[in-house]
Amino acid sequence: MADSKSLREKKKLALAIIERLKQEYPDTDCTLDYDEAWKLLVSVRLAAQCTDARVNVVVQDLYAKFPTLEALSEASVEEIEKIVRPCGLGNSKARDISACMKVIRQQYGGKVPDDFDDLLKLPGVGRKSANLVMGDVFGKPAIVTDTHCIRLVNRMGLVDQIKEPAKVEKELWKLIPPKEGNDFCHRLVDHGREVCTARTKPFCEKCCIRDICGKVGVSGS
Repeated sequence: MADSKSLREKKKLALAIIERLKQEYPDTDCTLDYDEAWKLLVSVRLAAQCTDARVNVVVQDLYAKFPTLEALSEASVEEIEKIVRPCGLGNSKARDISACMKVIRQQYGGKVPDDFDDLLKLPGVGRKSANLVMGDVFGKPAIVTDTHCIRLVNRMGLVDQIKEPAKVEKELWKLIPPKEGNDFCHRLVDHGREVCTARTKPFCEKCCIRDICGKVGVSGS
């Protein structure tokens, strides 16, 4: 019964945190700029080991030269790489983007699929990317376990020293109401950048959940 009680306690904590973060960050949203589903896939691939701010600048040049999914699918890997190189890992990202656009065009009629398993089959698309598209583009339940999410839910005590994204996601599905998952993860990014930073000592004194947070691994807590 101890495990069951622990799960109930975590669910209660999760709901309290969700409500506090809603009040603190009411207008949360994805920090990657896009106006079409395929552009979000491009941006999230470029965002690996790169800031969203830089990605938002680089894609402007990419779409100026290749404004449609069809145009990008016909571009050579070398042409794409020249533009996306500032995001790092240029060759591998360019290869994935090229292959992904080709598959969407050839197998899905040029439209990004709204099925999670189909998204996972696309080149360069992992669970994080697929969840982001499911939640932001299609408005379906999603949990995006990026670095902010993993750091914060461990500190808060919602998960117990789990670092693998897929395992964190699995645990959060047990705690977070499906309709709340997508925005909750966006708010974790907001909170992780502004307050619960990656520093050893985050800014707990100005945190909206300081009285209910587990502060796991925070020195001096």
